[in-house]
Amino acid sequence: MRKKRNIIGICIGAFLLGGMLFGFSKGDDRNFQIVKSIDVFNAVFKELDMFYVDSIDPKEVVEYGINAMLAKTDPYTEYYPEEDNTLKEMTTGKFGGIGSVIRYYSPRKRVAIIEPSEGHPAAEAGLKAGDIILEINGKEMVQEDRTPNEMTSFVSDHLRGDPGTLCVLKVERPTSDSTYVPMEFKITRGTIRTNPVPYYGMLNDSVGYIYISTFSVEGCSKEIKRAFIELKQQGATSMVFDVRGNGGGLLSEAVNVVNFFVPKGKEIVTTKGKFKQMDHAYRTTNEPIDLDIPLAVLVDGGTASASEILSGSLQDLDRAVIIGNRTYGKGLVQTLRDLPYNSSMKITTAKYYIPSGRCVQAIDYSKRNADGSIARTPDSLTNVFYTEAGREVRDGGGIRPDIEVKMEKTPNILFYLANEDMIFDYATLYVLKHPTIGKVEDFQLTDADYADFKAMLKKRNFTYDRQSESVLKKLKEIAEFEGYMENSSEEFAALEKKLQHNLDLELDRFAKEIKPLLAEEIVKRYYFERGAVQETLKDDADLKKALEILQQPDAYKNVLTVAKK
Repeated sequence: MRKKRNIIGICIGAFLLGGMLFGFSKGDDRNFQIVKSIDVFNAVFKELDMFYVDSIDPKEVVEYGINAMLAKTDPYTEYYPEEDNTLKEMTTGKFGGIGSVIRYYSPRKRVAIIEPSEGHPAAEAGLKAGDIILEINGKEMVQEDRTPNEMTSFVSDHLRGDPGTLCVLKVERPTSDSTYVPMEFKITRGTIRTNPVPYYGMLNDSVGYIYISTFSVEGCSKEIKRAFIELKQQGATSMVFDVRGNGGGLLSEAVNVVNFFVPKGKEIVTTKGKFKQMDHAYRTTNEPIDLDIPLAVLVDGGTASASEILSGSLQDLDRAVIIGNRTYGKGLVQTLRDLPYNSSMKITTAKYYIPSGRCVQAIDYSKRNADGSIARTPDSLTNVFYTEAGREVRDGGGIRPDIEVKMEKTPNILFYLANEDMIFDYATLYVLKHPTIGKVEDFQLTDADYADFKAMLKKRNFTYDRQSESVLKKLKEIAEFEGYMENSSEEFAALEKKLQHNLDLELDRFAKEIKPLLAEEIVKRYYFERGAVQETLKDDADLKKALEILQQPDAYKNVLTVAKK
């Protein structure tokens, strides 16, 4: 214990010494406040460690304090202790493991395999979606006192390890009669690399399509280039890039992709921070591949950071038509900083600005409401900028599409079907009955399949909280409180009768929205992520609009030019 306290004392002493190096005069209040605050923190910790009635975990308490401090900045400034490999994975897109998506499966109170990744050890060993993880290398993978998220992290930590090491998994596999069969798999861990281009292909004889899932993988621009060239060789005379749901990654990789379509020497991104060292201009450094091919970029609310650099730069340079819904709005740049004892942090050091000069950052984290909440910048406070052709674009609030496609409202029932694993479980049962499904493009969920799904829900007594029911209940409470209930009781009774739960009716009413989710989950079991992407494209409003505009040269040109007055 004394040794542990000495180490803590040395660390805090070094921290204080670092603070002293700021140097401050009597009138320099800010530097004085910094050193004073660190000194007070040091004193509080020492008193807590020495006199608190129960023993405290120094590492846990200090980490909590660090994270609470960082919470006053933004969600992207984070601390990573020595044992946390998240940062390395984020910056390289690689880690050692078996290659499988996992999550907590509430019906069994265990963690389950959700999606083995194509070409990685888990899939090659024969693990399947729906397998329940019991043990890893002889260690039981359940702990009663852990939350679902903690359980998932616990299992994930045991699945990961150095490439080449052995991982022995004991699982239970579901059967068609709702029982489970125990199975054991010996899997050699490998280097797991996120696939930045899970799917690309021809949409018709002349339009190519490339889905970009992330920019976090080093060298991903080379894979995008390879896909683009291959599609051109297959006859593509126009191209769709899909960055919906792409949360970003490496700024340099996004700039490289923009470079494929704009001249060498173009300024794509500038970063500006508190210090001059953080200011930098990123220009295209190579000769382009194709300056003329018509491009469409699909975006949505999940399009962020580096994928906003791609879509926003191509918009500012009038090089692509942006289609879909407004993007997330992350215009902040993070820098990695090394800390003592092999720990590190990711800290926001600058904002980035795309060719028109605008920053797409939607939230000003320095301006918080009294309750600590933060709001997006309202459109009325954004500023106008101009593309190369003179088209108006705005800063703050992400990238606004050139062509906005109205989003369909998601029925409440979908949330509960997904959250309670009903869609997942039906796909597991479907696979047990159907060893193969043929080509993705030919797959269709039949009426008989949907009837089986409805039968499964009834067998499990599926129900859900309907918003109309909860709103009506609240309205009745208000009416009673304000004295209106006596004269309105008959009307409320009639409305309650009309809003009575009828699962059959609701499943039929929302079949159009439910069936695509079922089909996607089923196809994923046979063809992994690439199959799921293909399936979602079958009835995609954004894609339909992209095909429409790309196949009308005059309409495409009109979007990217300013109308003559």
